[in-house]
Amino acid sequence: MTTADPTTMTGLELMRWVQTELPTDIPSIGRLLGMRFAEVDHGRIVISLDTRPDFANPLGTVHGGIAATLLDSVMGCAVHTTLPAGAGYTTLELKVNYIRTARTDGQRLTAEGTVIHAGRRVATAEGKVLDEQGKLIAHATTTCMIL
Repeated sequence: MTTADPTTMTGLELMRWVQTELPTDIPSIGRLLGMRFAEVDHGRIVISLDTRPDFANPLGTVHGGIAATLLDSVMGCAVHTTLPAGAGYTTLELKVNYIRTARTDGQRLTAEGTVIHAGRRVATAEGKVLDEQGKLIAHATTTCMIL
């Protein structure tokens, strides 16, 4: 059972807690897709996941929504690391560019999100998803509203 109170933690503290504690009693998209927090720093997050057949589109490659979700997660979490305790955010805009397909056979995808600007009301970030060979799968930008 979760013992931490997320409302008392800064965004960076909360992301580091998620990285180290791997809470299993909190439903999340990360748990659903098997995301792992590899790096958590102020303004920067790295998350990886292993593809699986359930991620397939009708053509048999990883569905673009998986890459978009991974990008939305790393960029939003990167923004979250800049926020004080009790503050939140929501995605206002997400722009994804797909570069190449990814396999569904357990290939590791790694995404990095970096804050470009963190203001009082709006933050922007950029992200990229790489395959195991370091090839770019997709890249994106986001605009988040600070709540």
